[in-house]
Amino acid sequence: MINREKEILLRLAEKKVELCGKKENLEKKKLLKSINELKPLRPAILVFPEGSWKELIPDFSLECEDKQLREWEYTLKAEIYTMEVIKDDKAFEPYLNIPWDVKKGNFGFDVEYTHGDNGGSYVWDAPLKDLEKDFAKLKFRELSVERNSTFKKIETAKSIFGNLLPTRIRGQYWWTLGMTWEVIRLIGLENLMLYMYDQPENLNRLMKFLMEEHINYVDWFEKQGLLTPVNEDDYVGSGGVAYTDELPQKDWHEGDRVRLKDIWTLSESQETVGVGPEMFNEFILKYQSPVTNKFGLVCYGCCEGLHLRIDSIMKAMPNLRRVSVSPWADQEIMAAKLGKKYIFSRKPNPAAIAVQFKEEAVREDLRTTLKIAGKLPLEIIMKDLHTIQSDPTRITRWVKIAREEIDKLQR
Repeated sequence: MINREKEILLRLAEKKVELCGKKENLEKKKLLKSINELKPLRPAILVFPEGSWKELIPDFSLECEDKQLREWEYTLKAEIYTMEVIKDDKAFEPYLNIPWDVKKGNFGFDVEYTHGDNGGSYVWDAPLKDLEKDFAKLKFRELSVERNSTFKKIETAKSIFGNLLPTRIRGQYWWTLGMTWEVIRLIGLENLMLYMYDQPENLNRLMKFLMEEHINYVDWFEKQGLLTPVNEDDYVGSGGVAYTDELPQKDWHEGDRVRLKDIWTLSESQETVGVGPEMFNEFILKYQSPVTNKFGLVCYGCCEGLHLRIDSIMKAMPNLRRVSVSPWADQEIMAAKLGKKYIFSRKPNPAAIAVQFKEEAVREDLRTTLKIAGKLPLEIIMKDLHTIQSDPTRITRWVKIAREEIDKLQR
């Protein structure tokens, strides 16, 4: 490590700590916690730039050459950019989080992907050609943790940041436990749909295997002591921030091993939007709920419209808290179903920013949501942004407009 790279990181760390201590960051923590605990102070505005980060913080703007230091530089710059430029309601903690270095195996075979030139589209050859004959090939993923490599990262971080930006082991090791994508990787999307009619017994057998495998997967993290709290600025669901005093559970004490019931998780089934409620319940939901019910709080949904499924989901998941209301969901039905018992996690269509920014259309969309759900535990989340057409002002303008519309509601 050269002194110049250390100086770069120290300047960024100092700025992050300064911003985390500001009054507005503390107020955002209270706001996010109030929504997560269903006692909203007001609707929250959140932006997750995702694919468009490459336009906000391009690779050429990074100065560190060491791979690990460059990763920390990027993380710190993104957090600072969020607080100073985007200025949504995301709050941050004055720490550097380093997750356990975990190695994950496969289900018995690798699935090869062929990507398009732009790295976005891809094709693959689903390995299970005959469900009945090929089922024996399946196995639970082999899992291992590299503790020494994790501790080495911690030592490196401490040698750079010292007490300025405390380093802690904290992280999450999966995004979704929905299983739908895993089954599609194994048999293909078309076959998933067809097998519901043609081979229901074999499909149920496969889904049961995946359910048991996912339970084994999450249990392994708990038994290994690798779970860490998910109750601060941790990303949760398909867009949300974890702040809550409800987790960990009341019988957990500092220093105790974190359990599955002490953290949030996500389940979803975006790829089955064309499947009716009965078949969704039969082939998807009944296998998801035994996994999610091991957790403290659950987020459900991403891009799928849930208005035809929400009754079944609420019944199957008593620990449900955050529900995605995508651009394809009926907001009025969802508001009536969710009421004040769940977080109305609204996702406006990202095309409003990613394609062509039309201010009046943005305002009208926000007004519709606020009219329907403005008095509920509501978060309005702009995400799935894979481009901003090289115009960063689109994001900041969207946040400003959202604040103006919320202010009108509050008057």
